[in-house]
Amino acid sequence: MSGSTHADPEPVVKRASEIAYEPVDAAEGLRKGVLLDESDGAPNFAIRRFELAAGSEVPRHTNAVEHEQHVLAGEYVVGIGEEEYTVEAGDSLLIPAGVEHWYRNDGDEPGAFLCAVPNGDDTIELVE
Repeated sequence: MSGSTHADPEPVVKRASEIAYEPVDAAEGLRKGVLLDESDGAPNFAIRRFELAAGSEVPRHTNAVEHEQHVLAGEYVVGIGEEEYTVEAGDSLLIPAGVEHWYRNDGDEPGAFLCAVPNGDDTIELVE
């Protein structure tokens, strides 16, 4: 950032080689890379890329913020509320704040998706 005091964000180009992927604690077989967020100067939203290993699942949980997702690769099942959806590359999802959801990859190929969320705190609660 330059030494200016105005709030206008600066353009950012973040290369794929700069993205660090880390395992997600609550979900065996799920990795997350933060593509852009507040730390990069993005004023409103964070975009993350998730990879869901073949045979893995993410437990039922809620988030305090909405999620917009776009499936990049693979085919997997997403539960949203009481419904189950099989999604594949090119599909997009809206998971409203506070709605229970989960993921299961029954296939032989890893799944991958982009997930956009508003900046700020997100409380994640696992549902028993």
